[in-house]
Amino acid sequence: MTASENVRVDTRLDENGVAHVRLSRPEKMNALDPAMFDAIIEAGHALGETRGVRAVVLSGEGRSFCAGLDTSSFAKTPDPDAPALTDRTHGNANSYQEVAMVWRKLPVPVIATLHGVCFGGGLQIASGADIRVAARDTRLAIMEMKWGLVPDMGGYALWRGLVRDDVLRDLIYTNREFSGEEARELGLVTYIDDDPLARANAIASEIANRNPHAVRAAKRLANQMHDRGTDALLIEESVEQAGVIRSPNQVEAVMAGLAKRAPRFEDV
Repeated sequence: MTASENVRVDTRLDENGVAHVRLSRPEKMNALDPAMFDAIIEAGHALGETRGVRAVVLSGEGRSFCAGLDTSSFAKTPDPDAPALTDRTHGNANSYQEVAMVWRKLPVPVIATLHGVCFGGGLQIASGADIRVAARDTRLAIMEMKWGLVPDMGGYALWRGLVRDDVLRDLIYTNREFSGEEARELGLVTYIDDDPLARANAIASEIANRNPHAVRAAKRLANQMHDRGTDALLIEESVEQAGVIRSPNQVEAVMAGLAKRAPRFEDV
């Protein structure tokens, strides 16, 4: 499943079915160039088609999670044959958006681990995860306004419900830097930990020991919360519950809980 030398994906899942994706351009603090965009999307799509994946841990190698867009890209002449930004090349997204949205679209939970810097596109990629664990001294910023740009890698779609509206506007308009601790207070980070990767692995392992069908159903519901009305969400809850109740994995969850033993689930 390894997409390129810039993104590594563990080819063997651990005993719990947790996959690991690592941004691997440490000499550039995992800054995003065209090869990185392609590799991240490829890795996400490959995991979506891999049987047995129950959770994903997304991290960056070296000193940082991701420094955002590689600024050397600004000096390059645009490819006249490249799709327009408004072209939807990946369902509802272009390739710049898909690099973040692919983690939200992945059917299993994704836990991102943040350290060093997490700027611009890096923060939007992390926002595509279900859960974010950051080191206290992580440096974050919605950086695009510094370069005269707007966030356009899925940020506006992914930040809904995370950050108060006026606070988000301030972060976007000023592109001010904030710490991992402040990010948790604002809602952009879920947990602060001295060892973000270890915490993320522990969360992923816990998720992976839940009924995988129910976990996927819960993520589908969570992804619809901000787009669907109350009536539609109520029926979707019932549809998802009808699909898992009394299924072999749901029965196994009950039996394992009553027997106080580890469950043995069938993989999706």
